[in-house]
Amino acid sequence: MRVPSKTVRILACLAALSAPLTVARAEAPATGTEQAKTEPLAILAQDGRRAFQVEVMRNDAQRAKGLMYRRSMPADHGMLFDFERPLPVNMWMKNTYIPLDMVFIRSDGSIARIAADTEPLSTQIIASGEPVLAVLELNAGTAAKLGIRAGDRIEHPLFRR
Repeated sequence: MRVPSKTVRILACLAALSAPLTVARAEAPATGTEQAKTEPLAILAQDGRRAFQVEVMRNDAQRAKGLMYRRSMPADHGMLFDFERPLPVNMWMKNTYIPLDMVFIRSDGSIARIAADTEPLSTQIIASGEPVLAVLELNAGTAAKLGIRAGDRIEHPLFRR
């Protein structure tokens, strides 16, 4: 059976057009919701030890992305931002859908301050108030619910440098 040349040309054009679409889909950027490997972290509050699993953001790209675009986080999880050296830190909630408690931590592991119930999607600056080595983000209300306050201590290898 002979296939008309017009049909062959149409099939060739369709094949050529579909190839770039397949490549484009394969190279589409990730949604930003992937969870990194977690590490144990504990907060020594006045009335007991509170255990969490945290993702640790150790470089500029990771710190810039943080929890952006995620819609939820397990209750016993958090994200720890390692700034590598103590410095005044400014955070914000742009593209972050989860309301958070931000725990600002000094280099000795003591909590400097807590910014509770931060507003999702806000570009308002949330300042550390003093030089800190790290910031721990927890689901909003966790600090109050568990009695976590300024002066409490964090246990994590980051604070044993």
